[in-house]
Amino acid sequence: MKLENSKGTRDFAPEDKILRNDVVDKLRTVFEKYGYSPLETPIIERYDLLSAKAGAGEEADAMKETFKLTDQGERKLGLRFELTLSFARFIGMNPSMKMPFKRFEFGPVFRDGPIKLGRYRQFWQCDVDVVGCKSGAVDAEVLALSLDAFKELGIDAYLNVNNRKILKGIIEFAGIKPALANSVIISIDKLEKVGVDGVREELEQKGIEDTQIAKLLGLFDVKGTNEEKLASLKQFLNNDVGKEGLAEMKEVFSYLSNKQKVNIQFEVTLARGLGYYTGTIFEGFAKKSKIRSSICGGGRYDDMIPELLKNNREYPAIGISFGLDVINDVLKLEKKETDKTVTQIYVIPINTVKECFNICKKLRDAGIKADMDLVGKGISKNLDFANAMNIPYVIFVGQKELDQKKVKLKDMKSGKEKMINLTDLSKQVLKNL
Repeated sequence: MKLENSKGTRDFAPEDKILRNDVVDKLRTVFEKYGYSPLETPIIERYDLLSAKAGAGEEADAMKETFKLTDQGERKLGLRFELTLSFARFIGMNPSMKMPFKRFEFGPVFRDGPIKLGRYRQFWQCDVDVVGCKSGAVDAEVLALSLDAFKELGIDAYLNVNNRKILKGIIEFAGIKPALANSVIISIDKLEKVGVDGVREELEQKGIEDTQIAKLLGLFDVKGTNEEKLASLKQFLNNDVGKEGLAEMKEVFSYLSNKQKVNIQFEVTLARGLGYYTGTIFEGFAKKSKIRSSICGGGRYDDMIPELLKNNREYPAIGISFGLDVINDVLKLEKKETDKTVTQIYVIPINTVKECFNICKKLRDAGIKADMDLVGKGISKNLDFANAMNIPYVIFVGQKELDQKKVKLKDMKSGKEKMINLTDLSKQVLKNL
């Protein structure tokens, strides 16, 4: 048997997992600052949920890429391709929950799609969602949260934003039947992948007339600042849905500071292929990175939960997904050196293994991540090991030092050494860390 990963999957070695844990911790810190609470849902969902009209729809690429399976009871199931549908199901199953409800969730998702740098078939997402509030202020908050999250991660990022109603207004302006709107949006979503000619060809195959395609693509060429682009579209979009989308987009921008708006660009060609989006939509990208895949994306989905519940109660909602794997890749490309272990200090016994057990305990009791040589490799090999693992400090513990109630601390980066009293060891180590 050949030992290899399934195509589109990968293992996370300690240095990769340490980086991911750091990303998760930083994101969690930002989310909690904004008042979001954690949630966890299963990776296996009923297929009818995944393919629901309120969700992706059978035509969407996400459904074509869904891993399908059946259980022993012959029930149709699937591996989730995102976290939003599971969140919608959870809300639907808990109708008495107080609103608005703000949650975040980390977990693996699966898509049987093409593989490229930054794109895998199993990957981790982190979702942030708010349900129970219609105000554009919530949309602005999610955008602001995203910028704060990338700032915390040290990623120079920008967001592209649009509104689904603007797209539907453009489609109506072009004379295309409203029933074809979602199908047309799916084609528009491929603009960056296949180009204008590719989108035109796909629209022709869907029965859209040449004059309609020309009017549609013509409005995608607006240029200028966010305000100038919206003003240009306002001259053409006299239909109700288009005007509503423009007003909503203007409201969202009104809540954002000038500093925030520098990194938030209105992009009329942004479509987001999933069928459940109803208003604001957005995607995030790392500036000046070799990885061109989006690092986050989301939008408003006011109709999904009511359609799942099949009742008249309103559940306005908006959310964003952060791609943890692609974020990891961006950070690894930017970071020259990564931690290969969580160990902060490595204890090297010199015929003092039993005594070092007690020293490690004291260090750990003080909250220091300590490890020690348990196999007797010798000083030279232990130093090589500490260097290879990027452990910042080592302690030499010999009988001579113990008789003086001292140990020798070495800074592996500078090479400097100093004697430290055993009674002050934890305090001195924490000071250096």
